[in-house]
Amino acid sequence: MLQQTQVATVINYYTRWMQKWPTLQSLASASLEEVNQLWAGLGYYSRGRRLQEGARKVVEELEGHVPRTAETLQRLLPGVGRYTAGAIASIAFGQATGVVDGNVVRVLCRVRAIGADPSSTLVSQQLWSLAQQLVDPVRPGDFNQAAMELGATVCTPQRPLCSQCPVQSLCRAHQRVEWEQLQASQSLPGSPDVEECVSNNGQCQLCAPPTEPWDQTLGVANFPRKASRRAPRAECSAICVLEQPRALGGAQILLVQRPNSGLLAGLWEFPSVTVEPSGQHQHKALLQELQSWAGPLPATRLQHLGQVVHTFSHIKMTYHVYGLALGGETPVTITPPGARWLTREEFRTAAISTAMKKVFRVYEDQQPGTCKSSKKSRVSTLSSQKKLSQGQQVLDSFFQPQIPTDTPRFDGAAQ
Repeated sequence: MLQQTQVATVINYYTRWMQKWPTLQSLASASLEEVNQLWAGLGYYSRGRRLQEGARKVVEELEGHVPRTAETLQRLLPGVGRYTAGAIASIAFGQATGVVDGNVVRVLCRVRAIGADPSSTLVSQQLWSLAQQLVDPVRPGDFNQAAMELGATVCTPQRPLCSQCPVQSLCRAHQRVEWEQLQASQSLPGSPDVEECVSNNGQCQLCAPPTEPWDQTLGVANFPRKASRRAPRAECSAICVLEQPRALGGAQILLVQRPNSGLLAGLWEFPSVTVEPSGQHQHKALLQELQSWAGPLPATRLQHLGQVVHTFSHIKMTYHVYGLALGGETPVTITPPGARWLTREEFRTAAISTAMKKVFRVYEDQQPGTCKSSKKSRVSTLSSQKKLSQGQQVLDSFFQPQIPTDTPRFDGAAQ
């Protein structure tokens, strides 16, 4: 759960998960629908699916025994990579194996003044080698957690607390800062002493390239070098909230299930079609998609309501949001496989993504009688949530004993 997600966001999800599936056996017997439903809002949904697949493999193929080494964890369990394997093996089973996550990358790059791109194969291998050399063979789990915590709370990306750092005397980035400050004050010639870093061709493969000079204003934050990231590709989708306000048992909304592989695998969403950014013919294409799920529908009631932009890890998706509320027509009671009608209460607890919640919010804001919050108040609310979701601010309370309750608490969702 902590992969790509802050501690503050994860806590409530973790508590609910452990209350529902306290053992590997209980998780292995759960359905993908249940897993997605509990995971909804955390993002990167393949993590939850693979976690359950791993539980099933342990129960069904490994006689209930979790692999105890980093090598076997990574080899035998789906979705377990090098970092996760090392973390589990060292923290849970005491194996003396190093871990490298984003926080550890930052710490090691600064301690060793590594200015090359940390995402490159050569630098990555060097960082893993350093982590393995440094890990405490007696308390490997504590050491790895301490290294990650050092990066999360002291050696932070911006405004690091160097004066509070327990390894300041070993930090070459800090030594470089002091040298640069001394040079600036005394106009000293020369360059900092870098030991054993120059290869035969005269250019160290771990140092920053000559084209990226030292930035005096950044200090130790000159390390690590920021990797160049590929911008997410832009995609467009026409999507519709189809509702039967007068359905038996209350208003109902149509949801369809995504394929079991790919983006948001197995989650439920509103019917949609991929469209061109120009938006041409999207009304007709969307209506055809809706009718394939719900039968003949009045085309004139399909109304464009607005747009929602949601960025996934590699896709910037623009949703053209439509709404269609059925009036006096005969309620649709038969749906093909992969579709279902839900009440609004059921919808709010279904396995849906944050993007779908945004789409539904646009639909709700256009309905008479609903409470429409202003954009200003919504921005204010999100801003306050962001302030409260700084994971490291709640670490102390996270490690305090938790008082169990009869009703699982769920008040956090990834934005």
